[in-house]
Amino acid sequence: MKWRDQLWLGGLLAIAAFIWLRDRTWLTSSDEVLPLLAAPAVFLWLGEPWRSWQKNADAINFKLLISALVIFILGLALDVALLLALAWTMALWSWLSGKISPAQSNKLRRLLVFLLLAFPWLALDLPSLGWWFRLSAAWSAEHFFQALGLAVTRDGTQIVVQNFPVAVTAACAGLNALQAMLVAGSLMAFVQLGRTRWYWPALLVLPLAAWLANTLRVVMLSTVALTFGADAARGWFHEWGGWLVLIVMFTLCGAAFALLGRGQKKLEAQP
Repeated sequence: MKWRDQLWLGGLLAIAAFIWLRDRTWLTSSDEVLPLLAAPAVFLWLGEPWRSWQKNADAINFKLLISALVIFILGLALDVALLLALAWTMALWSWLSGKISPAQSNKLRRLLVFLLLAFPWLALDLPSLGWWFRLSAAWSAEHFFQALGLAVTRDGTQIVVQNFPVAVTAACAGLNALQAMLVAGSLMAFVQLGRTRWYWPALLVLPLAAWLANTLRVVMLSTVALTFGADAARGWFHEWGGWLVLIVMFTLCGAAFALLGRGQKKLEAQP
């Protein structure tokens, strides 16, 4: 790697650290940090850009770089971490795309989503998302128990089922696991559908799958509380039962991605 490439890489890493640390309110637990660290590791593991590195290539996409600079300034002015993450990803690609072979370029372009997920924009830009996750989960639980013929009333995220109060608290928002679910789901989508036209639609499905998994988690914990008491729902089952629902949901997503991938291969194999 030439000294200019080392300078580019060092500058990009410094800017990435700036984006990470400019607002440290999201740094509350390792659960929120580890998915961010895993995302670029997945990019390097699956992309292996060093395998197609062209030593004598010095081309830089200046149009993309200028666009990244404009978006970065806009992100600073509006204090939007997603714009900063997008600008950083575009800046890296403006440099990296000219250093790798064209055959590898399309593959790495599809993996850029992992670099976007390596920044804490979800926690910084969408603090109200947790409230909407809780509210929609409470609404879904209300209609589920009503369909079972139970007496249900709801006030915001507070539900009373058969005179038994159920509170969908902040711990039920599921946002601590959302970043990890998006990284894991994107990994499954790339492995199963990375070379097909279904890859990008599959990524768009992942937030819906995360919401559905969290809603089913709330309904399940509420059912356990109604059946066995609140202590049973607050104990070990609250943690492990919730994770079980998430695992089942994303296992189903992986199975669906696999079916789509097999279907695409059959279509391509037809004369």
